[in-house]
Amino acid sequence: MSMLQGRVALITGASRGIGAATARALAGAGANVALASRSGANPGIDGAFARTCDVRDAASLRAMADATVDHFGGLDILVINAGVGAYGPFLDLSLEDLDEMIEVNVKGALYAVRAALPHLLQSDAADIVTIASEAGRRGLPYEAAYCASKFAQVGLTRALDHELRERGVRCTSVCPGGVATDFAMGHGRTPDMPQLAGMMSATDIAETVLFVLTRPRNHRILEIALRPVTETSWG
Repeated sequence: MSMLQGRVALITGASRGIGAATARALAGAGANVALASRSGANPGIDGAFARTCDVRDAASLRAMADATVDHFGGLDILVINAGVGAYGPFLDLSLEDLDEMIEVNVKGALYAVRAALPHLLQSDAADIVTIASEAGRRGLPYEAAYCASKFAQVGLTRALDHELRERGVRCTSVCPGGVATDFAMGHGRTPDMPQLAGMMSATDIAETVLFVLTRPRNHRILEIALRPVTETSWG
């Protein structure tokens, strides 16, 4: 039997990048996957349930969670993945950049938990996995606002672990360093950046999520931090 056979996973930001890779990994392990994204696209996963969803809108996420349960009969896993970033000197970031990072990264995570948690509490083996960032563990230059939004995600997930552990919901932050996707392209990243060549892949992060979800239920992983070997250590 596959490791996640019959479990139902809802993944935000699932149409591309880490979200799509995670959906493929979980589906390959036997899970039923619900794919939430602004486009509503299914990146070629057989049997997936894909729906348009804007994580900045609490009602949209509630509708997504409810539709997932209607479609698959329950919900066991929430992967909070939808995110945006903008890099550069703090005063060079536009107010629109700041607002979008708060709306998507912070409010989107809060709204996702509020939408999914009533259903997760009905599961006998529930998990919340937040795709946070190494930027959520330490302050980094030219990433101040992004760091603030990712610190919020890590804090939320750690607090939920304290609150939900005894109710059978495990909560984990996965905190990658550089990942070679189209994330933040045009907002501090460019396709010709030499750093991209040494970064991790979306599949690397997806495999980490799968590892978290397939640990025995008698223990939990609070946080996993991983970086490419080409990336500087920050103490």
